[in-house]
Amino acid sequence: MTNLFSSFDPSTNLNLSLNWLSTFLGMLIIPFSFWLIPSRLSILWLNIILTLHKEFKILLGNNSKGSTLIFVSLFSFILFNNFLGLFPYIFTSTSHMSLTLTLALPLWLTFIIYGWINNTIHMFAHLVPQGTPPILMPFMVCIETISNIIRPGTLAVRLSANMIAGHLLLTLLGNTGSMLSLIFLNFLILIQILLLILEFAVSIIQSYVFAILSTLYSSEVN
Repeated sequence: MTNLFSSFDPSTNLNLSLNWLSTFLGMLIIPFSFWLIPSRLSILWLNIILTLHKEFKILLGNNSKGSTLIFVSLFSFILFNNFLGLFPYIFTSTSHMSLTLTLALPLWLTFIIYGWINNTIHMFAHLVPQGTPPILMPFMVCIETISNIIRPGTLAVRLSANMIAGHLLLTLLGNTGSMLSLIFLNFLILIQILLLILEFAVSIIQSYVFAILSTLYSSEVN
């Protein structure tokens, strides 16, 4: 089990968390793209950002006032780290709760604090969904309160669990390669390529889900 989970171990032989430096590799790579002549890749990325900006603006309403930049940056950061984890010997930082919870908890906490201070009546109204029978109101308040409290946990667990599951599956199948014959080895390589494509899709989807849910949680406050 130690060898199986070694790819998720942030420590190195020097007893330093040097693997966490992979999280900040984007700081070295991304700024240089702004100094280059616009290419097809940069135009594609710009179109993706503009599409996300429009979508987040619709969810947030007219009171966004530039807050879509936070969620677009969050999407970009998670997407970059998810993609980095697909390369060999690079630590997947988004598979750890220490990073995902660090992203989810402050965002959720600021939304909740802002909502309860500025829109107290609106936040109380959210605890009881419209059309709830009077008998069920106390139970609905408890259920809604619990669902609000576990939101950052579900955001963090969803992202880290999806990253761990795909990487573990790739590792488990890869370890069986030495015991297979040539015919089955070709099948294994094909399956690994298909799983890698699936992991690319999961990386994009999970970063989008994290950003869109954060946007929805913030839109409930207004």
